[in-house]
Amino acid sequence: MSEPRVWTFFYGSYMNRKVLAEVGLVPERLEPGRLDGYDIRIEPRANLVASERDCVYGALAQASHDELARLYAHAQDVLGETYRPHPVLVVTQDGTWRPALCYIAPSMAPRPADPAYVERILGPARELGFPRWYLERLERFRG
Repeated sequence: MSEPRVWTFFYGSYMNRKVLAEVGLVPERLEPGRLDGYDIRIEPRANLVASERDCVYGALAQASHDELARLYAHAQDVLGETYRPHPVLVVTQDGTWRPALCYIAPSMAPRPADPAYVERILGPARELGFPRWYLERLERFRG
């Protein structure tokens, strides 16, 4: 029996198929979505903070719990950031609400983002058709 898969909302470099493939996660598809009530920060890695007025665009994908454990162990061991799962409701492009897990770092020491890291986010954001204003928001993190 195959391991169950859960919807996960990726908003940073994990929207990038090449980055996911580095840890053996190859989702069948990435579906654009919007998460209300949060804002994105990239200082130096992508993270979310609660916000009453903002939203974050990202990609919904299905993954097994083992794949997610491997992915976020990589984030901690290689990137030095600890992310924890949070349940969220994401709006898909067709207006459907989808429950998903979203991994958020409880704390992150603010530092400037590496422009190459920001580009690993911008590429998929463009491909997924995020709004222009949101792409401009991401571009500002390049410094």
